[in-house]
Amino acid sequence: MLSLQSESAARWLAQAEAHLEDILVDHAHCEKKAAGVAMNLLFAYVDSVELARAMTEIVNEELEHFHLVLDLLDRRGIRFRRLAPSSYGRRLHELIRRAEPGRAVDRLLVAGLIEARSCERFALLRDHAPDAELRAFYGGLFESEARHHATYVRLACGFAPEEDVRTRLQELAAAEAAIIDRGDPEPRMHS
Repeated sequence: MLSLQSESAARWLAQAEAHLEDILVDHAHCEKKAAGVAMNLLFAYVDSVELARAMTEIVNEELEHFHLVLDLLDRRGIRFRRLAPSSYGRRLHELIRRAEPGRAVDRLLVAGLIEARSCERFALLRDHAPDAELRAFYGGLFESEARHHATYVRLACGFAPEEDVRTRLQELAAAEAAIIDRGDPEPRMHS
């Protein structure tokens, strides 16, 4: 369903449990970035009404999630602050082809893989969070991330034949697995 080729290592869950505040702050930044990615796609591919409508929905939902995380931080007395991001997103974006329509396909598939990894990580947090509020919070976000993943993959098929998109998705998913398996030293949603 999620097109991922690896599961998160136990290392990440241990990192998340030991540095939950940083994970929560980074999660807020991830929601903000996800809205920005969808907005950039909306501006880049204005000729696709289907993409425009889907990106508008995703932008709104990601910003709603951003507010939900900010509210969670506030309830927990955690200050929202700047954090250095993990290298995950940058390393994935380096894989995007430069020429169209491959660029459109890759931009959509990379966004979809990031959503898939977030979904997988939300499931881990839902199952292992230290309190009921966090378990319910991450359980509530799980479905929307999976839906966003599916939307991005479906939209990529509007720029290339589905067989080509599926082949490229497998290539990018293999690269994503290597990136996530390598990890980052700082505790982040995608470290």
